[in-house]
Amino acid sequence: MSAYIIRGGNYLNGEIRIGGAKNSVLPIMAASILNLSTTVLLDCPCISDVDISVEILRRLGCKVWRDGCRAEIDSSMINNFEIPLELMNKMRSSFIFLGAMLAVGGKAVCGYPGGCELGARPIDLHMKAFRKLGVHIKEHGGYISCDSSNFKACKVALDFPSVGATENIMLLACKQKGTTTIVNAAREPEINDLQDFLNLMGAKVSGAGSSKITIEGVASLSPAEKRIMPDRIVASTIMFAASTTGGNITLQNVNCSHLDSVILLLRDCGADIYTHSDSLDIICPRRLKSTDVLQTMPYPGFPTDAQSQAVAAFATMKGTSIVKETIFENRFNHASELKKMGANITIGDRLAVVRGVPRLTGAHVYSPDLRGGAALVIAALGAEGTSVVDNIHYVDRGYDKLENMFSELGGDIKREDLYE
Repeated sequence: MSAYIIRGGNYLNGEIRIGGAKNSVLPIMAASILNLSTTVLLDCPCISDVDISVEILRRLGCKVWRDGCRAEIDSSMINNFEIPLELMNKMRSSFIFLGAMLAVGGKAVCGYPGGCELGARPIDLHMKAFRKLGVHIKEHGGYISCDSSNFKACKVALDFPSVGATENIMLLACKQKGTTTIVNAAREPEINDLQDFLNLMGAKVSGAGSSKITIEGVASLSPAEKRIMPDRIVASTIMFAASTTGGNITLQNVNCSHLDSVILLLRDCGADIYTHSDSLDIICPRRLKSTDVLQTMPYPGFPTDAQSQAVAAFATMKGTSIVKETIFENRFNHASELKKMGANITIGDRLAVVRGVPRLTGAHVYSPDLRGGAALVIAALGAEGTSVVDNIHYVDRGYDKLENMFSELGGDIKREDLYE
């Protein structure tokens, strides 16, 4: 088991390129089986969630080759439509394969998804939508068996704009007869990236980025090559680190419009941010002032995946911030670890009251989940003394060698194996 050893206090300065987005590449990897041919993905991040997706694809009968951030997938020999529990338990996003498997095989079996414990992330929205589309679903012994032979295209209205449910419907419907419409669809940029990939293969999907998506079924799809969109959450993580340590950082390969809510927040806190066509500069004094209230919301609101990092940054800003989490009820698990470092945080019902202190101090802390782990790294980079951030296998799920990223910017961080 590895941990980060971080000596805090260094300013972060320099230039860094943002790689492909975790939340985009995973559904696109699932979609790669739809063409029963070859797919080439560029800027495919080297993260453990991608490793698990590769395992799933190979279990289904696909061939996968990887060379750095390039991945090639051949789904022409797919011969299995069941994902075992041991793979489903490793990653919540594994459930996104269900729609694609049904589209190709007509039947599919999978276990319930695992991953970070962020509270109730019900798959009920997926199941309700599938049933609306005529899919027969049977739950048994920890598994879900589905049959889409009676698929019927129709309008599906989501009770909540779920990203996963929106993507699963898109994958299921794109090779079925008729026109399927998703109402109250998720609007996240990753939905646009999935639509772009599906259409590159010959699908007829429109409306991504709005609350209404239309899918006209086609009989077959073709080979495609796709560059994955930049990871807006990795970019946000670096921006919050800059706000904690102070510094001057240029982020290359970013879509600034995807970062609007983060940019507006940090500008309000006193950071200078300059946006360009595919890059941004962030310049921060040593200590910013906190915002009054921050509330996570579906896109284009402030992303829940950046909330933990924001709390870590608020911990040393001047003033008091109230953070309201509206998506996942257990997304303040990192707060108790930040308090070990001297943070003044009070947790209520989906609320965190963060009273800024002048400086945090180094401590041995444990990553509770992916984004919580990133938050602890941010706090440690700005803290006085040395910190050990443990359980970093969570961080590896969504960050490609986070230690190298911050080392390049001047942070004193290294990965060490602490346990045999």
